[in-house]
Amino acid sequence: MKFITDNQKNGIPTEGLIKTTDTPVQNLSSEQKAALNRKGNEFFNKGDIDSAKRIFITTGYSDGLSRVGDVLLDKNKHLEALKMYWLAHNKRKADPIIEKIATTIQIIIKDNQEV
Repeated sequence: MKFITDNQKNGIPTEGLIKTTDTPVQNLSSEQKAALNRKGNEFFNKGDIDSAKRIFITTGYSDGLSRVGDVLLDKNKHLEALKMYWLAHNKRKADPIIEKIATTIQIIIKDNQEV
């Protein structure tokens, strides 16, 4: 996973917002994925969410990605949680965050038009 790491591009903050890849590794066997997911679950259960997240992104394990998203949402890291739900194809959990972001943007636009 690669991110633009300079703080600004054309005056717009970019760090952590623009991804270049986030697809599961395609050449893993079912056995390899299962073993990695078990290891990811161990990390998750021990509270090492970052390590679990890296594994679940690598394998594309949707349940693990959704659980990581839940933890991030509890920590008020809405954009990171949205990313996990999006990668997990978990529309039910992604949609409320998207709606909240859209509402926030609408308020900002409305406030700027009144100025």
